[in-house]
Amino acid sequence: MKIKTGIQKTGKIIILLVFCVFTVFPFIWMVLSALKTKAEVMDVSAFFPAEFQWQNFYEVIFNSPLLKYVANSLYVSAFTLLIQIVTGAMIAYAIVFMNFKGKKVLFAIIMGTYMLPTAATYIPSYIILANGGLLNTYTGLIISGCVSIFGIFLLRQAFMQVPAGMIEAARIDGASHWQILWRVVCPMTKSSFITMGLMNFITCYNNYMWPSLITDTDEKMLVSQGLRKFFIEGGAYGTEWPLVMAGSAIIVLPLLILFAFTQKWFINGIGGDTGMKG
Repeated sequence: MKIKTGIQKTGKIIILLVFCVFTVFPFIWMVLSALKTKAEVMDVSAFFPAEFQWQNFYEVIFNSPLLKYVANSLYVSAFTLLIQIVTGAMIAYAIVFMNFKGKKVLFAIIMGTYMLPTAATYIPSYIILANGGLLNTYTGLIISGCVSIFGIFLLRQAFMQVPAGMIEAARIDGASHWQILWRVVCPMTKSSFITMGLMNFITCYNNYMWPSLITDTDEKMLVSQGLRKFFIEGGAYGTEWPLVMAGSAIIVLPLLILFAFTQKWFINGIGGDTGMKG
């Protein structure tokens, strides 16, 4: 029995290691490519650089606007996420804990919009921002993504696991809906908030199409469009792939740091853990 258990455990470890290798390999390849010359990048037989070209990172950091693009993306993503958390939590709370006519219909409409192709919203959203004078502004980028349908759904599922007795007890003690949401429900569903935050932050940080449509100056560009325009599409470096890879590695770094600090709660949120026992 012990031998069988050991074999099963070893098999699981081997499978996980294989998946880890396939997962980590693209990042390793990107970093190694950033340390090569252009000729070595184009040579598929050379996996490791003959000599590490650290100047590629120096060139990208100090002689390009990449850090400005990263700062823009972090700024826009952080404020967008903050608004998404507030709006998502309030809507999910109303749907789960408040009784009013048409509640189920409202939730069905909200989820129905999730099936709407994103591209179908570009034209009306563009017209609204244009009429409001919000094109090519951080405000336009932020308010156009201030509601997350995925976030509403995720928080609703988490809120449904909160015992109704605790909500009633808070109401008896005189707590308002706002106090119940942020002082009772939110702490008990912290993992789901962090999961929503991490996934939505990454989505906003990596967004390319919509920011490209409403911003047209280098000062307002986010990382995806900035990397393409400056490094690839007729930019200062043309097709200098080592610099492109170095820039990409720098762009990914904030996301890796963020995930490293939130992975525990992220995994709990995916598993539906609300932090409650019994």
